[in-house]
Amino acid sequence: MEGKITQVTLVVKDQAKSLAFYLDQVGFETKTDVALPGGHRWVSVGPKGQELELALFPIGGPVDPQQQARAKDWAPARMPPIVVRVADCRKVYAELHGRGVPFFQPPADLPWGTAATFEDPDGNLFSLVQPPSYPKPG
Repeated sequence: MEGKITQVTLVVKDQAKSLAFYLDQVGFETKTDVALPGGHRWVSVGPKGQELELALFPIGGPVDPQQQARAKDWAPARMPPIVVRVADCRKVYAELHGRGVPFFQPPADLPWGTAATFEDPDGNLFSLVQPPSYPKPG
């Protein structure tokens, strides 16, 4: 299969509150904001300059009729962290922490790099990971 992952859906309790968090505190930009029939809204955000979108899906939002049975089990914070690769984990941590982003794991040096983990207002997790610097073979 050839393809490209362009969107990850996050289940959120309050779409407007989550949108404000990602824009104002995390520093993402709005990718999509469309009014849908029935008073619903399709909103996605993501890092500036990237195609990746996080769709902010409200609990009980409209779904494809084929997915309605499964959608009843969708809830915030029921998945492992989304990983965001950064060049300087401690610097990004300081910026986000300064904007009130709640981290439950400050930067730590781990075998796979330096990592810090924060959560959004709904408990969805994000790990900032700075890959380790390995000497080049030579």
